[in-house]
Amino acid sequence: MKVASFDIVFQEIPGEVTLALNLSNCPCHCPGCHSPHLADDIGEPLNEELLNGLLARYGAMITCVAFMGGDAEPEEVARWAEYIKDSGLKTAWYSGRPTYPNTPKNQIIPNTQNPFDYVKLGPYIESLGGLKSPTTNQRLYKRVGDEWQDSTASFWKKTFDI
Repeated sequence: MKVASFDIVFQEIPGEVTLALNLSNCPCHCPGCHSPHLADDIGEPLNEELLNGLLARYGAMITCVAFMGGDAEPEEVARWAEYIKDSGLKTAWYSGRPTYPNTPKNQIIPNTQNPFDYVKLGPYIESLGGLKSPTTNQRLYKRVGDEWQDSTASFWKKTFDI
């Protein structure tokens, strides 16, 4: 798994300051993708040195680490999320898949054995828009205890509470 780029963002996970790791080699190839370059096998390998360096660099500035992509290696994304959870940060995964990998039938996300606090699921469909569009097929779920709440509507606010 390779990190093609990274950013500190405020809009990916509502209420969190997020270190977004853009992972390459995406197998989804969604038409209209905002980051089509991530379909290529580019960037530097994700390893402890790289991740620890980023966590040390941004430290208290961030509250969450989000994996943007990684659909080619979901087990690796989960493994790195476990590693990050040990540091006390929240974790998120933006996946282009419609369900979490190896999820039991009739479930979108398993209630247990999942290292994420947030999971975004769904391929990008240009005519439906992304998470900011009320017509989107994509969903952002937030873990609350052992349950998952659909928090997609939080992206549709026109103003922010201060």
